[in-house]
Amino acid sequence: MSGFLPDEPSAEVRVSPNFGPRRDTPKPDMIVLHYTGMATGAGAEAWLCNPASEVSAHYLVHENGHIVQMVRESDRAWHAGKSSWFGRTDINSCSVGIEIVNPGHSLGYPRFPRRQIEAVVGLCSGIAARHTIPARRVLAHSDVAPGRKIDPGEKFPWAMLFDAGVGHLVPAAPIRRGAALRDGDAGAAVEALQSMLALYGYGVEISGIFDPQTRIVVEAFQRHFRPRRVDGIADGSTIRTLQKLLSSVAG
Repeated sequence: MSGFLPDEPSAEVRVSPNFGPRRDTPKPDMIVLHYTGMATGAGAEAWLCNPASEVSAHYLVHENGHIVQMVRESDRAWHAGKSSWFGRTDINSCSVGIEIVNPGHSLGYPRFPRRQIEAVVGLCSGIAARHTIPARRVLAHSDVAPGRKIDPGEKFPWAMLFDAGVGHLVPAAPIRRGAALRDGDAGAAVEALQSMLALYGYGVEISGIFDPQTRIVVEAFQRHFRPRRVDGIADGSTIRTLQKLLSSVAG
């Protein structure tokens, strides 16, 4: 990594040894957003650069908006772990990983500061432009690793990113009382739900049975696209929001 110049002009460079070549793809076509889940940004930065951790990210964004680049965008960082999207399982090879400093759910989970999110917006905009990354492929770690990961979580302001031209979003349908799909349900309605989730990209088996994995994927979907209530129950609001997302892609 001799002579490593940042891909993002505003970034400081701090090289992580935890990287390798991309596999089966010449450039990234996805951005995956994480939170650090550690008590301090300094601690997270050190961990991502520690060879013993065997983890890294292309970028880390501190609370004050300061950006650190650790791995070149042309290289494969080790951020996604076991994950999948549209059937692809080596997400590290096709993505740019951004760690956003936030202690996470186990340490109080504060809101993300505006300056930090503004920096994330600018960073994502630059990455997407450099690699022609579609809006719908700006995703959460929880989208590509449902159940195993829940970051950056339901407090992450996806709407602020979308309003600035980053990512894919539709207004969440209102939550109302009514019929819902949940654990143990089976039949054509469950199969249709699973098919729609898979069509958007989520890793879910189309079985017609609302099993634990389906609930986990519904939670992941809600956490990103209907964060007001994350309960794994596919109520009318969840299903209508998913339908609107798919319609907006088709349109």
